[in-house]
Amino acid sequence: MSIKMKFSVLITLIVFTFFIIHHILGEYSMMQGMREQARQTMQDTSMHIAQSFSAYEQKPGPGTLFQEGNPSTPEHIFEIVKTINPNINEITVFEQDTLSVPYGSYTYVDAIGDQSIITKARKSGFELRKMVINGKPYYRSFYYTKPTGNYIISVVYDGVGIKQIINKKRGDTLMYTGIMMVLVFVISYSLVGVMIRPLKDILWKVNEVSSARFQQPIRIKRKDEFGLLALKVNAMSQNLSIYMNKLRKAFEENRRMKEHLESFINHTSDAIHLIDLDGKVIQVNRAFELLFGYEEEEAIGLVHPILPISHEAELRQMLNQILSGKVLPTQETMRMTKLGELIPVSVTISPIRDSDGTIRAFASISRDMRSRNKMEELLRRSEKLTTVGQLAAGVAHEIRNPLTTLRGFLQLQQESKKLALSHVALMLSELDRINLIVGEFLILAKPQATRFVTKDLRDVLQDVIALMNSEALLHNIEFRVSLTEEGCLISCEENQLKQVFINLIKNAIEAMPSGGRIHIHITHKREHITIAITDEGMGIPEEMISKIGDPFFTGKETGTGLGIMVTQRIINSHRGTMEIKSQVNVGTTINLMLPALKEARENGILEA
Repeated sequence: MSIKMKFSVLITLIVFTFFIIHHILGEYSMMQGMREQARQTMQDTSMHIAQSFSAYEQKPGPGTLFQEGNPSTPEHIFEIVKTINPNINEITVFEQDTLSVPYGSYTYVDAIGDQSIITKARKSGFELRKMVINGKPYYRSFYYTKPTGNYIISVVYDGVGIKQIINKKRGDTLMYTGIMMVLVFVISYSLVGVMIRPLKDILWKVNEVSSARFQQPIRIKRKDEFGLLALKVNAMSQNLSIYMNKLRKAFEENRRMKEHLESFINHTSDAIHLIDLDGKVIQVNRAFELLFGYEEEEAIGLVHPILPISHEAELRQMLNQILSGKVLPTQETMRMTKLGELIPVSVTISPIRDSDGTIRAFASISRDMRSRNKMEELLRRSEKLTTVGQLAAGVAHEIRNPLTTLRGFLQLQQESKKLALSHVALMLSELDRINLIVGEFLILAKPQATRFVTKDLRDVLQDVIALMNSEALLHNIEFRVSLTEEGCLISCEENQLKQVFINLIKNAIEAMPSGGRIHIHITHKREHITIAITDEGMGIPEEMISKIGDPFFTGKETGTGLGIMVTQRIINSHRGTMEIKSQVNVGTTINLMLPALKEARENGILEA
């Protein structure tokens, strides 16, 4: 049903309800009025009959209805009244005392009811009662006045006739009401059609908008609510057109980005797989299938299928750190293929968040490190060969000088055939120099098994200071040590660290031939421990600092340059760093930074 029809029916129902209420009230008023009118008519008729009957009883004089010679009798009067009023069926005259009927007829008998009503009529003068005889309604009136003497006039009225009159008036009212309802419906239908005519245009525009056609606006010049609604619909259509264009562009960009990402994910050489918070695989790429041997269908739903049992705690710790908001760097670890083969990989784990920023999954990118490890091994071997060549050349160069001196003194003694003790001392010093070079070379070249233990760096350094204190006194050197009160636990090889401190302090002593102070300072900074060793010596030129650590490069006349090289190697094996800062004629500072032992590893002993 259209809205036009709904409005029309609604208005018609409202008017119909009003007419029904009006009709009920009108009918009630009409019934009351007709009853009152009928009662009044019956009373008037009874009064006229009583007057005529009273005149008859009093032997009327000239000019009256019952004068002598007039054949009129009470029955004749009754017939005249019945003729005038067809609804009167019977007129009866009762004697008050005996209730006998001297005049008229008494065929509509209701003795008990009549007797009781006659008693009332003596007091009130007029009474009217309704009665049903043989299923038909009748009205009987009783009239009494003093002029009638001992008589009561009773008139019986046909109730069917009165009812027919009432029904006729009721039918006329209903007919008029029906005609009015039709007129109201037709008029309201027309008026509603005129009122909601702009709604058709609005519905047309809404259909156009629903079909993504926004070009034609609604043309309504009305300034009522429909005009305002049309204006708003036009504005909405324009805004939807703008947003639709933006959505198309965004959809196209998202589609291109999705294709780009899918192409990147499926064509990258890195194995990518997504896991939910429970560790179940939800997506893998082609490189994952090739690297680990799982098909996509069999990998999805598995819980950490490529994780070795020995690395479960490590992965759990990484995921907890990511959930806490930390960003983890790439880590090298081991993963297991479908066939059980362990392969070295570089793993990067990133969180996947929803629109609220909540982590819903993790993306793991695994890169096969076997080829890179092989290449690094080849590079290390190549570097070893290069280093061996450099060392061989340096050793040959360094040993050649003392050998030349030895050869010269030996030839001189052979020619003179005399043993000069001064020459012997020089020859022995040159042999000691050769032995020192060979010894340091062996320390550098010989692989040594190292055992890392937990030590307090302050204790290691104090042992070295106690060892070097006597030599410092011989060279007029004073140690000024500043140690932090915080614990400085590290995982280290104690003898190697002592060798580092001995080398650095020995260099500082040699840098101050006239004596001076060596400042040693230890600080604990979060995850690292910093050791600063500063002398007040001659300093190192800036252009020489970058070359320090090269084999056999030294600024000292009797040095070999291998001490700093060994020191750097030991610091690197402890995952630390060494930095050299120096100013000529001011002094040199060596800054060492070593990782502090984490709480989770304080009780452990790690193998290098």
